[in-house]
Amino acid sequence: MSESEFDYVEFRRDLHRHPEPAWREFYTTARIVDELETRDIDGLYVGPEVLADDRPGVPDDAELDEWFERARDAGARADVLEKLEGGYTGAVAVVEKGEGPTVALRVDIDALPITEADEDDHAPVSGEFRSENEGFMHACGHDAHATIGLGVLDSVIASDFEGTFKVFFQPSEEIVSGGGPMAESGHLDDVDYLLAAHIGLDHPSGEIVAGIDGFLAVHHFRAEFTGHPAHAGARPEEGDNAVQAMAAAIQNLYAIPRHADGATRINAGLVGGGTATNIIPEESFIDGEVRGETTELMEYMQEKAYRVMESAAEMHGCEVSLSTEGEAPSARSDDALVDIVSAVAGNNDGVWSLVERDALGGSEDATFLMQKVQDNGGKAAYIGVGTDHPGGHHTRTFDVNEDDLSLGIEVLTDSILEIAATRP
Repeated sequence: MSESEFDYVEFRRDLHRHPEPAWREFYTTARIVDELETRDIDGLYVGPEVLADDRPGVPDDAELDEWFERARDAGARADVLEKLEGGYTGAVAVVEKGEGPTVALRVDIDALPITEADEDDHAPVSGEFRSENEGFMHACGHDAHATIGLGVLDSVIASDFEGTFKVFFQPSEEIVSGGGPMAESGHLDDVDYLLAAHIGLDHPSGEIVAGIDGFLAVHHFRAEFTGHPAHAGARPEEGDNAVQAMAAAIQNLYAIPRHADGATRINAGLVGGGTATNIIPEESFIDGEVRGETTELMEYMQEKAYRVMESAAEMHGCEVSLSTEGEAPSARSDDALVDIVSAVAGNNDGVWSLVERDALGGSEDATFLMQKVQDNGGKAAYIGVGTDHPGGHHTRTFDVNEDDLSLGIEVLTDSILEIAATRP
């Protein structure tokens, strides 16, 4: 199927109308599978076939069931949904075109818990493709990523590419918990070259970033404090205050010393606890994260943070349970692939500005896939496709310039063809 025969904008808008958060991308995966099954591909793997068993951050059964039924009501195919039960979302498509290297593209597919803007000047409103899952939206462009992945697949199929090409439609990037299970699924083991891509990142339409670095290694944690309740007026001394333990932990988390070797971060992003004003709180929690310029710096922060939370619990006679909700290492784009993307983008008439390298300044679990390929002796790079977005990433007004879908498809396809031909 050629690009002219398929409406990529309409496909992107369909995904935009049905945003789904991490491990709940049932409709999204089903729609991707719908389209992949119409393509001339040699392998299609879905759900448990593309993920290792250890999946951090999977919601409880009630939450999964709610989104499963929502996808069914939206028209997702029953036979595909059956393969995705338990939150095993995502897919891998494989094209085999003779002898040659194995080249892969990774795109992510999940959305965010943000209520989308409803003003008339917001393009998804005027274009009638605003989110139908109220309270959730594609506020980071993953609907565009999935569309670009499909477009690159179509273009590679129609090209003179020689080798094996794989597209990884990865779930659960927003809580950095899908990249690890996909990297350990076995589908990366034979990959010689990997590209990952992101749209926007504050780069304008027509601008390509040939290699993105500066990934902060990240660890998401949940701390659950347990104390002992008591009457806050009559017997306060009989209680062990879980909220007090939590508060002490938060104060001291932000006091962790920065590190001389590079940037470090800490954030207690979501906290809560207690049941009533007249009860000494028995339970509280922190959903937080630590980051580091390198994996080692992130691990430094993690060790310090866990010690702080355990000490705060002990100080107030409480207990604390600590669990990993998601994590990702740091990574660097390989020079040889950055050089190829730079040359390809420089020869594309739609590219008016080329940035050879830029720092992400945040975290991304594509680094798991990049690291897996690099550890196996291959090369990887993370590419930026600029777009004029009216609101910043992770905001209610975020959107993409849909004209940039085709440019992303062109640059990535041409880069993949050049990589396969030259084997840098």
